Amino acid sequence: MFNAACAGDLALVEYHVDRGVDMNYAHPEFLATPLVASILERQSEVALFLLERGANPHLLSEFDGLTPIQAARQAGLLQVEARLVELGVEPLPVSNSARGWLARLFRSNAA
Repeated sequence: MFNAACAGDLALVEYHVDRGVDMNYAHPEFLATPLVASILERQSEVALFLLERGANPHLLSEFDGLTPIQAARQAGLLQVEARLVELGVEPLPVSNSARGWLARLFRSNAA
């Protein structure tokens, strides 16, 4: 499932999830979770699917040293980041050094 999540193969990820594969399992060789791996590979459709099916939105991916929301911010997946916040994840602060319309949008929504 890990490789399918990284590749964006939603059908194969769904197949594994439907058969009971643990979405939060970090393989001892990789030490990374399918959720964070899919986010870092910019596979937002897979990441959103995993979240909808119950992947832990707070779980640290040890290898990457990132939580899902940190990975989403790093990958620039705003939709995934927003969904994580909807699921109760603490939003990340907006960098004061950020410029442009997107930064202004985040600052205005945080106020």
